[in-house]
Amino acid sequence: MSIRSGTRFWELDMLRGVAVVMMVLYHMLFDLSYLGGYNINVYSGLWLHFAKATASIFIVLAGISLTISRSRAIERGQDPFPGILRRGLWIFFLGMVITLVTYILLREEFIIFGVLHFLGVSIILAYPFLRLRFVNLVAGIGIISAGLYLQSLSISSPWLLWLGLSPKDFYTLDYFPLFPWFGLVLLGAFLGNELYGGQRRGGLPDLSACLPVRLLDLLGRNSLAIYLIHQPVLIIILRMSRAISFPGVSL
Repeated sequence: MSIRSGTRFWELDMLRGVAVVMMVLYHMLFDLSYLGGYNINVYSGLWLHFAKATASIFIVLAGISLTISRSRAIERGQDPFPGILRRGLWIFFLGMVITLVTYILLREEFIIFGVLHFLGVSIILAYPFLRLRFVNLVAGIGIISAGLYLQSLSISSPWLLWLGLSPKDFYTLDYFPLFPWFGLVLLGAFLGNELYGGQRRGGLPDLSACLPVRLLDLLGRNSLAIYLIHQPVLIIILRMSRAISFPGVSL
């Protein structure tokens, strides 16, 4: 999900567009498995790694974009924090809307701290780190390592889900705790400071006029909107094609 304004870097939008395509593909397979009963193992193995790779691209790009937003605000003589704070709160609010909708529709498997909750909180928490360089590399690796360790633990209370400590047998359809995922935001901040700042550092061939790149850029520039609407659209398409069905509903 894009969090930049101003002149855009085509390569970042392209990568975000690639992640959008990956996201839609994975969620289509997930819907076929979860709602259609198809024998597609989306919970482990190849497709689980595919889903994590998709999320990782989005999250690293979010960290890169934050450093660009900060640098450009400073260049304009503005305080970057209010804009970053507003963006973080807005994305977290959208996450809470998804929590409400999934609670109404799914109850037991509703989304408590999904990717939008995570991004909203991370955008705000990352602000003090954005001026740092190699500290973000070390901290990012440390948080990822700590998060992988926390996954082996379980506690009885659900109140630390957002950190990465969950009760035994906890399950939700979308879960992105700060440990380990915030580490990827910091790795993105490190890359953003090294490769961009307010402007791109180093030469890169301009491929922005190529049709495939332009199409991916278009998806990347609208990634948040696509994230919000793609699942209902997929479900409608799959239902109309009779690939999935709902009890008591005919079409």
